[in-house]
Amino acid sequence: MRILHYNYPLQRSFAPVAGRFVRTPWPGFETEIDRLLQGTLGELAGRAATRSFPVDLYEDRDHSYVRAELPGVSRDAIGVELGDGYLTLTATRKTPAPDGQPEESIAFNRSVAIPDSIQPDKVVAAYEHGVLTVTLPKREDAKPRKITVAVSERV
Repeated sequence: MRILHYNYPLQRSFAPVAGRFVRTPWPGFETEIDRLLQGTLGELAGRAATRSFPVDLYEDRDHSYVRAELPGVSRDAIGVELGDGYLTLTATRKTPAPDGQPEESIAFNRSVAIPDSIQPDKVVAAYEHGVLTVTLPKREDAKPRKITVAVSERV
């Protein structure tokens, strides 16, 4: 089994320069700066801003898995959608406000690119103890196969 900790996707590997795209030596750096600024400015914009959350991706021989920790989110407030090569996870956490004020709502959203080797009609999601696990079964032709090598003796 191969485990991969996946926090934030690298979305840009090309930078626009004078109307065309040029390869940048800092593809992850730009994305990380954007994420940090968005997180800081999101706090200034208010509590209702949409936030991202980390996910873990891992796979075994037959399945790929997406795992997200969503503590304090009810099962009814979680959405899982698969389309156009992306798995989109949405969640809303409602927290009661003190002194009779209206409750606060925080929306979470995350999209993960899914390879073509997944069977979209057999995807299963389970939410248990604050952890959402989405199981993505692989197609039979995408599973690794063991190939035997015949060795002939030459004299």
